Amino acid sequence: MKHADIGVVVGRFQVHNLHEGHHELIKTVMANHDKVIVFLGVSPAKSTKRNPLDFKSRELMLRQSYPNLTVLALQDCGNDDEWSKTLDTKIREVYAIGDVALYGSRDGFIPHYTGQFPTVELDSRHNVSGSEIRKSLSNKAQGTAEFRHGMVYATFDRYPISFTCVDGAVLDEKGNILLGHKKSDPKYTHRFIGGFVDINKDESLENAVTREVMEETGSLGIGKPTYIGSAKVEDWRYRDEQDGIMTSLFKIQYIFGRPTAQDDMDELDWFKLEAVLDGTIKVVPEHEVLVKLLKANLQQVAEKKQEATQ
Repeated sequence: MKHADIGVVVGRFQVHNLHEGHHELIKTVMANHDKVIVFLGVSPAKSTKRNPLDFKSRELMLRQSYPNLTVLALQDCGNDDEWSKTLDTKIREVYAIGDVALYGSRDGFIPHYTGQFPTVELDSRHNVSGSEIRKSLSNKAQGTAEFRHGMVYATFDRYPISFTCVDGAVLDEKGNILLGHKKSDPKYTHRFIGGFVDINKDESLENAVTREVMEETGSLGIGKPTYIGSAKVEDWRYRDEQDGIMTSLFKIQYIFGRPTAQDDMDELDWFKLEAVLDGTIKVVPEHEVLVKLLKANLQQVAEKKQEATQ
């Protein structure tokens, strides 16, 4: 508004092009203030569905339409008070003197702002959802060099990913272990039963390994999993990549049921545990580290039992 010298817009602008609502917001503030700053929220979680674009990409997008606009980065913070203090400080770093008005939408930053300046909520005539725009774009591959350029840029502009997996050593009371085999595995090799943690389904690693064992064995009756340890798995799918797999191994007691290969398993068989531990029964190369974890755990358990009887 005209009574304030400085107009400040705080937003994310996480779209490929500014939409009508964005233009309406920026033009309104520019019409009411000679001094305007746009702060772009920057998430510490890089290249996510909610925040696919980095600061520089969005700054360039804004400057294409508004070349003289002052555009600054504002790092997200888990504490609203600290975030608000940072925003106020950054405003005064640009304009030390003058009244300030902060502009945003009903669903934007205003409910979280606890700083010293007044806020103005703008009701846009254009009800445009950035989430819906991003979802629509995700279904449209393009054949242009610019599109491929953007894909490469986004891939490099993120932290290495550690994919979380779980594996279960299903053991019976007769000294046997249940192992599986996939069609892509080398002949005469076997693997522990497990897979990727599903962040949308699994409440814990224990929940995840139980789900994986049930899915791949045909709802086998099993006990509660006991954590053994974790290890980096040298999975061939991520060879020479910056990303990789970290798995957690659990012991699981077999209770009842007949194992039936399901999901991506094509075979399931019981093997003598000692034969697996001494290498007579071969596992896939990426699971050799899990055999070592299991062997060390069983030795530790045996030593504790021996100490308890002495």
